[in-house]
Amino acid sequence: MSGITRGTSPFATRPRLPKDYGILSEDAGSGLLPWSRASESLATSRNYWIHTTCPNGCPHVKPVWGVWFEERFYFSTNPKSIAGRNLLRNNSLAVHLESGDDVVILEGEAEQIYNQESLSRLDEVYFAKYAFHLPQDDSGVVYGLQPKSAFAWLERDFAGGATKYLFEI
Repeated sequence: MSGITRGTSPFATRPRLPKDYGILSEDAGSGLLPWSRASESLATSRNYWIHTTCPNGCPHVKPVWGVWFEERFYFSTNPKSIAGRNLLRNNSLAVHLESGDDVVILEGEAEQIYNQESLSRLDEVYFAKYAFHLPQDDSGVVYGLQPKSAFAWLERDFAGGATKYLFEI
């Protein structure tokens, strides 16, 4: 299970948005949100939305259970599902929390997890969270997403706290 260098945080900056969004400079408003806050929200969330891309370029979105573990997001999906088929063709993936008021969005490429030791450890973490095991047969494939970039903000302070994170891969 590769990931970013442990013990480091991603580089934080403001997202680049049109001027009319009113985003303040990094040193104005409440400032950049710490990555630890976003990471905690990812760890404690129960449900997540994943976004894959269909062959015709249309987006496909669905809710999943998952775990934020060692700075990566893990989930499973049936390889015959739309999301599963999409990921086989194009592993680009976005993940976000349910809330539009407390936002965390991850972007990157999904990687199928094959290593049995890693799958066993992920199953322990997953079971501790959901009291449900990850699929152990053809009904599910486990994917990991190491983000390339992430975004976080609180709706009540969007202009003063919107943050973009960039990860070393």
